[in-house]
Amino acid sequence: QVQLVESGGGLVQPGGSLRLSCAASGSISSFYAMGWYRQAPGKQRELVATITSVGRTNYVDLVKGRFTISRDNAKNTVYLQMNSLKPEDTAVYYCNAVINGRPLLDWGQGTQVTVSL
Repeated sequence: QVQLVESGGGLVQPGGSLRLSCAASGSISSFYAMGWYRQAPGKQRELVATITSVGRTNYVDLVKGRFTISRDNAKNTVYLQMNSLKPEDTAVYYCNAVINGRPLLDWGQGTQVTVSL
């Protein structure tokens, strides 16, 4: 099975930016969609952005206009550019293949994003 490794998280001040990466151990081109999820302390994991194999994107309202998802099938990598970060964006971020909003693969370790002064 394809394994996923997320990276790029860190501590950033409100209004700052981060770029997350998700490297897959195998091809992602066969997956209809890839997505980024996040899980804040005490909350359920939520899907925040998806991108289909043809590049069509979708975002939850909370991140629309601030986050941009992209994918490089040649590198088997998915990215999440996060701008204008807010404290409420603090969470562990995970990527996964997605179908009907549900994850297909085993979860990676995620990458911690902390937005704080």
